[in-house]
This record gives sequence, structure tokens and C-alpha cells, in this order.
Amino acid sequence: MPAPIRLRELIRTIRTARTQAEEREMIQKECAAIRSSFREEDNTYRCRNVAKLLYMHMLGYPAHFGQLECLKLIASQKFTDKRIGYLGAMLLLDERQDVHLLMTNCIKNDLNHSTQYVQGLSLCTLGCMGSSEMCRDLAGEVEKLLKTSNSYLRKKAALCAVHVIRKVPELMEMFLPATKNLLSEKNHGVLHTSVVLLTEMCERSPDMLSHFRKNEKLVPQLVRILKNLIMSGYSPEHDVSGISDPFLQVRILRLLRILGKGDDDSSEAMNDILAQVATNTETSKNVGNAILYETVLTIMDIKSESGLRVLAINILGRFLLNNDKNIRYVALTSLLKTVQTDHNAVQRHRSTIVDCLKDLDVSIKRRAMELSFALVNGNNIRGMMKELLYFLDSCDPDFKADCASGIFLAAEKYAPSKRWHIDTVMRVLTTAGSYVRDDSVPNLIQLITNSVEMHAYTVQRLYKALLDDISQQPLVQVASWCIGEYGDLLVSGQCEEEEPIQVSEDEVLDVLEGLLVSNLSTPVTRAYSLTAIMKLSTRFSSVNRIKKVVSIYGSSIDVELQQRAVEYNALFKKYDHMRPALLERMPIMEKTATNGPTDIAQTNGETDSTILDTKHLPSITQPASQANDLLDLLGGNDVVPVIQTTVPTKPASAGGELLDLLGDLSLTGGPTPTPAPSVPMSQPPFLLDGLSSQPIFNDIAAGIPPMTAYNKNGLKIEFTFERSNPSPNIAVITIHATNSTEADMTEFVFQAAVPKTFQLQLLSPSSNVVPALNQGSVTQVIRVLNPQKVRCYCEPRPHSASYRSRSSEISPFILKPLQKSG
Repeated sequence: MPAPIRLRELIRTIRTARTQAEEREMIQKECAAIRSSFREEDNTYRCRNVAKLLYMHMLGYPAHFGQLECLKLIASQKFTDKRIGYLGAMLLLDERQDVHLLMTNCIKNDLNHSTQYVQGLSLCTLGCMGSSEMCRDLAGEVEKLLKTSNSYLRKKAALCAVHVIRKVPELMEMFLPATKNLLSEKNHGVLHTSVVLLTEMCERSPDMLSHFRKNEKLVPQLVRILKNLIMSGYSPEHDVSGISDPFLQVRILRLLRILGKGDDDSSEAMNDILAQVATNTETSKNVGNAILYETVLTIMDIKSESGLRVLAINILGRFLLNNDKNIRYVALTSLLKTVQTDHNAVQRHRSTIVDCLKDLDVSIKRRAMELSFALVNGNNIRGMMKELLYFLDSCDPDFKADCASGIFLAAEKYAPSKRWHIDTVMRVLTTAGSYVRDDSVPNLIQLITNSVEMHAYTVQRLYKALLDDISQQPLVQVASWCIGEYGDLLVSGQCEEEEPIQVSEDEVLDVLEGLLVSNLSTPVTRAYSLTAIMKLSTRFSSVNRIKKVVSIYGSSIDVELQQRAVEYNALFKKYDHMRPALLERMPIMEKTATNGPTDIAQTNGETDSTILDTKHLPSITQPASQANDLLDLLGGNDVVPVIQTTVPTKPASAGGELLDLLGDLSLTGGPTPTPAPSVPMSQPPFLLDGLSSQPIFNDIAAGIPPMTAYNKNGLKIEFTFERSNPSPNIAVITIHATNSTEADMTEFVFQAAVPKTFQLQLLSPSSNVVPALNQGSVTQVIRVLNPQKVRCYCEPRPHSASYRSRSSEISPFILKPLQKSG
């Protein structure tokens, strides 16, 4: 056979191809020739053919048929053959192919070769593609080379050891003796790879991290190396833009960050050197900026001094002024991570951060927006909102939804006044328009509802905005809701905050009817408008006009609109006597209560420790006749309002517990069964006597000592009582469940039921597993409202098979009215 062409000639030929088809034809022709040479077992040109095959592999063409030829080259005694063979193994083989295991013996022999370059080839190959099986077999040879005095082999052995540790973490201890003298080497290549190996070991094993902190005293060694790098003069071998070996400096800083995190002694030992690096590193080149960035990350992660942290944040502030967009993005991202811990230091760079909102780069703009919201607090709310509203007005559509939501949250948290809050919300609604998220509409309605003194001002502002533009759907929805609720305030012409507008009932109805027929209105907006018109039937005198509008939409093709109209028509006809009560103004909407009595909120730069008052449970204020009519309309008048915030995990067999439990509450109107015998208690049985009147509750609820409500089969449940502040009609009962048996009680569920006149709220339990041997307890908070002040007692419901869990027997409790006989 003629001699195959050289690799250089093949490259030149392929580059002359003018089309992909022509290139593919050349490659196929050459691959056919290489296959023929492989079949002929041509040892003379095997190395050249494999080299050409690797080039074609890098171009994206299949070259798997050369895998065995690579193994043959590795077994060759010539260095040129081994070099191409190992290169081919790294490119064409991986641990998913069983062929790679055939080279284990060759690598083992080469690791013990007399030539360092052959040993280096085998180390590189094992560190690149060695599988877990190969790493286990060859870890001993790698550990020997790690102790050798040859710097060329030590640096390659250190990198190979990193790969072995990643593949087989349990072999980590094998390399521990070899790491003792690694950092005493003067060769920078060995130092660099040694730091990489130590970093890998510290990241993967807490025991190794503790060992290097205490026994090896690794931090002083790293500090010494880093100090020598900073103070050393010009070294042409390691100098990069005037800085001595920045790659090694970065690696050392990363390892110091791991060693100092959460450790006072290690952090103290590296504070001085970090300050030197931060002040002595040149910032005119990116090399210096890379070192400074790693220094900042290290300072922020360890337990550093406050002055050092301020210095780190000031470095990030200088990064914000850099012309390089990547450096500015890195600075904004880093400041966003540290803003909660060092808020005041970041606040000093607020003006620079706000200027980044005007940057043309989208990524920088988004990071600057997120950081700006993180900087908002009660002291700068007015100034920051001006900047953010200006940004909202001019930003790209991709930012408007996030920016609007952020402004809503910040305004709700830090608003200096109700008037300012309403004005800010109005500005966002008119600026962001349809980009306001759907969940913002109910939140804004809640805000307006709770601002009682601002109702007239708000409805007037929203009405004006509605006259100017009806294309912004969130604005139209909020405006429709407010006009329906407070339309009478709008037409009354009374507004203390600004000059009232003069508008008639017909003009208001014209606007709402216009929304119903507008092509710009979404189905949700039309539903808001129809409901608003219906609400105005109890506030305006134009009832006949409203009836006509509602009846028209009883045949609408929109199912939602049709259903609303049909139900509203029913109110006009069959239930007209209930219409004023059903359409009265919405009460103040309370925020969802937290699970605990206290909630420490961490605000932007302000730690606000406040005790959140227990929220009022809704009470029935309707007259008895109207309330019964309403319940009759809803389908029944024997409804017990039970609120459970979280559905507890229950065993599959307990599906009928709730219905069985509620059987004693006479939901069907049947006779009340005989109460089950109550559990003997040492405390007075009248647990909720205090609900009968406020003065009595003040004295009694605060004085009821804890009591044991259940104690059987190792499960003990204790009750503690307290009065809700400031709502004296709410009793807060905290249960504490403990387990004295030797096994954990799993799937623990506590349930309670109350009479129809009571209201109950079960908060989430702390856990559904009661630890064994009284090593912990499960707590759960129960709130009971007694609006009609009925005296009652508590009794456990007799347990049955349906209440048996796998590890515990659970007995729910029932509050029952106290009989007249006492």
C-alpha cells in the first residue's frame, strides 16, 4: 500500500473544500483508507492514522473505530506512539465504554516507567478519564508519585489525585500523609496543584477540613505563601500584568475562604493578609480585579472584622464605576448577596447603584433593579421610589412586571403615609398598565379597603384615571371594584384631600356600562364591572336601570358573566329583601395570621421585632333572621365554620374521621346524642368560661394553669391557655404532645370540633412525629372564637378503630355547650 498522507496535508486538503458535501466526501475517503490500514495491521503508519482520526473527531465526524488502535499505541515502546495513543484515549474513550478497562495494566506499567514524560502521560490520562474502578486500582501508584521529589511529576500527581478523590471519595485518607509537605515546595506549579488538592479534600470532607484547621495549621502556611507573592519583586516567570502569579493567589484565597468560614481562629489569622491584598493589588488590569473579587468573596464569607467588610464593599463600589460591563455585573451580584448582612455599608453606594438602572446592558439593569429594591427602607423610601418609578416609566417591557411588583411590596412595607401609598399605587397602575401581575389586583383592593379615611380620595382618583384610559386592565379592575364599593362617596362630592369632582349617578353608570361593551375589556374586567353595577343598586337610586343592564347579560355568551347576571337577577326577584345585606360594603380585610404569637421581621437595614396581634376571626353581625335567610340561600343553616390552615398528613384508614367526629354536632338537625363520659381532670372543667364576658375572661383565661387533657398508652397531651390580645373573645389553646414509649409515634394528627355557635382555627402542628422517650414534643396552636358567649366544657371523643394510627392511638376533642342543669 502507498504511504498515507500526512496530517498536515490532510488539514490543508480539508480546508480547500468549498462546501460541506465536498468536505464530507474527503473525510469519508480518508476514513476508508484508514480502516484499510488498520485491517492490514500496519504498525508503521498507525500513529499517523490515529492522529488524522483525532483531527476528524474534533471536526465532529465519527472516529470510534480507532479506539483499539489507541490501546495498541499505548502499549508501544516508542514515546511518540504513546503520546498519540494516550491523547486518543482521552478523546475517544470514557468510563461508559468497557474498552477503557483494557488500558489499566498499561497505565500501571507506565506510572512506574523510568522516564518522567511517560509517567506524566499516564498521570494525565488517568486524571482525565479514569473510571472509579481504574482509580481504585491505581491510587497507590498515584500516592507514591505524589511523594516524589520530581516537581514535574508531583504537580501532575496532585491533579490526578483530585480526580481519584472525586471518583472514589473513600480513598481520600490515602493521600493525607502526602499532603504534609506539599506547601513547602518552591515550584509554583506544585503549589498551585497542591492548593487545588487541599481545596477538594476540604470541600468533600468536614473531618478533613477540621484536620487541616487544627492539626496541620494550614492557614498560617497559606498566609505565608500569599504574603510572599504580594511582597516579592518582579519575576518574569510568574508575572502577569505586573502581578506575581495571580492564578496561585486566586486559588489560595478560595482555600482560605473554605478554611475561615464559621471558624473564629482561622478568620482572625487571615484578616491582616486579606487587608494587605485588598489595599496593595493593582486595579488597572483585569488580573488585579480578579484577585480583588476573590478577596471580597473571602472577606464576606469568613468571620472578618467590620472594618474589613466595609473595605470589601467599597471595592465592589469601585467596580461599579468600571467601564467593563462584566466587572459591573459581578459587583452588583456580589452586593446583592451581602446587602442583608452589611446593609449600611452598601447604602453608601446607593447613588451609583441607581445610576446602573440607566445602563444599556439588560443583565446589569436587572441586577441593579433587584439591588435597588433590597436597599429600600423607611428612611429612603421617597427618594428610591422616585428613581424606581422613573425606571418603570422608561424600562423595557420585560422589566415592567417585576418592577411593578417590587414597588408594590416596598410601598406596602415602608409607606410613610396612606396618602403617599395610594398615590404610588395609582402611579404604578397608570404607568405599568397591563404589565401589572394578576395577583397585584386583590392586594391593591385590600390596601384600599383597609385605608378607611382614604376611600373618597381613592375612588375619585380612580374614576378620573378611568375617564382618561380604559386600556390598562388592572387599573380598570381596581377602579371598577372601588366604584362599586364606594360609589356613593363619589357622587356625594365630598373629599377632604383635594377638590371634589361633581359627578352624577348616570355618569358613573355610563362609565361602567362602557366597560362592559368595550373591546378592550377582558372577561375578568367585565365581571368586575357587572359586579360593581350590581353593588351600586344599593347605593344609587337608579335601580331600574341597573336591573335592565343585569338582565341583558343573563344571556351572555361568556359563561362567567352569564352566571353572575343570572344570580344577580335572582337577588332582584326572589331574594330582594336580602340584597342590601348581601351587597353591603366589604369589611376590613385582615392579613393572614402567623403561626406563632411573635414574628421578628428582618427589614432592609432595620430589625423590627414586633408582636403581631392575633387577628380577629370574622364574626356574624347580621340580624338572626337575615343570617338564617342567607344560610338558606347557600343551601343549609347548620354550617360550622372550621378553618384549618394546613391539611395534616393522615393515614389512609382515617378517611372517615372528620365526618364521624362531626356526627355529635347535629349537622343533620337530628337529636343530640348523649355526651360521652368526660375524662377525669384535676382542673375545673369549664375551660372556656371566660368567653362569656370580657371582664371574666380577663381574670380567668390568664389564670387557668396548664392541664393534662389526655394520657394513655404513652401519649400525653397537655393544654395551656392564654387570652388573645387585643381580641378578648378569642381563646388561644396550645397543645403539647409528648411520647414516653420507646418508639416514635408517627402520623400524629390532632383534631377538634366545636358547636355551631363557635368558630375554630387549627394552625399547623410543629411536626407529625412525636419523639420517643420524651425527647421532644409536638406543639399546635388552636384559636377558638365564642361570639355568642356560650359557656362550654371540653371532653375527649371516645376513640374507635378509625382513630388508630400505626404507632399511636389518637383521641380528638370536642367542645360541648354546658347544659342548663349544670
